Amino acid sequence: MVRTLQLVTSRRPFFEQQVEVLERNGVSCTVVPVPGESRERSLAEYARFYARVLRAARGPDIDLVHANYGLTAPAALAQPVRPVVLSLWGSDLLGPYGTLSEQCARFADEVVVMSEEMAGALDRDTTVVPHGIDTDRFAPEPREAAVDAVDWDPDARHVLFPYDTGRTEKNYPRAERVVERARTAVDAPVELHAVSGVPHEAVPTYMNAADAMLLTSEREGSPNAVKEALSCNLPVVATPVGDVPDLLSGAECSAVADTDAGLADALAAALARTTEPTGRKRAREFGLDRMGEDLLGVYERALGGDDGGIDGDDGALDGEVTAA
Repeated sequence: MVRTLQLVTSRRPFFEQQVEVLERNGVSCTVVPVPGESRERSLAEYARFYARVLRAARGPDIDLVHANYGLTAPAALAQPVRPVVLSLWGSDLLGPYGTLSEQCARFADEVVVMSEEMAGALDRDTTVVPHGIDTDRFAPEPREAAVDAVDWDPDARHVLFPYDTGRTEKNYPRAERVVERARTAVDAPVELHAVSGVPHEAVPTYMNAADAMLLTSEREGSPNAVKEALSCNLPVVATPVGDVPDLLSGAECSAVADTDAGLADALAAALARTTEPTGRKRAREFGLDRMGEDLLGVYERALGGDDGGIDGDDGALDGEVTAA
């Protein structure tokens, strides 16, 4: 069994799924989150975080430190006793913390990125392991029941924007402009819904109630929302960021465009579609099990080829998730 110390800024749903799939594969995960609120953390809180990491890493029950998100990397690298795997999620490399993440990546034993675009931004070997999704949870549901459950107008066409409108990199004002242009080409009312802060288990219902998802981000790594939408057979219209063009390749009724006019035309076509979406077939490639297998390979390399007890044949389920 490999015993890992999992460092994270915020325990987001996709991180929790990562821990769960590692646990199913016999990996012990001790999770240490950065204290405090994500947008208001002080240097003192990061100092306390480092002290916890140093204490935990020196313990006898840890083989490897996995830093999830670039802001956890300095603490991971400052402990001198365990190999370090660094996972970069997107905004930590392509956004304002990019320099920090790039410098830390130079010293990690293994670096995981979400897309080939991110790999190209680093001057070192990396492994592309996009976050996996739960294709059982994110699955097609009857639209009428979903619309009723979220209390949307059953006679309108609904466009889902699955992000906080205050996140500037998601560019909600552009989504508003695109929907306004698309309305002129759709023979029905078109409503734009910005949905964030709902329980993750409720998100599939919103996706099944929508007629299309619109992503207008200025940068992304490998957005889970796109993969989750595809898994629900929800058409996606998006800007060409991160690995989105690859994710949407071959998915009927979904499209990528880089101008407002192009996005509006693609959105109108998705809302007035006459063919069935095929996103779910594409999404089967992004399952959690594949992500888990890829991360196990990264851990083995970080440990110098010694798998620390990983046994892919015994189907071990004895991993343990604890809070440090």
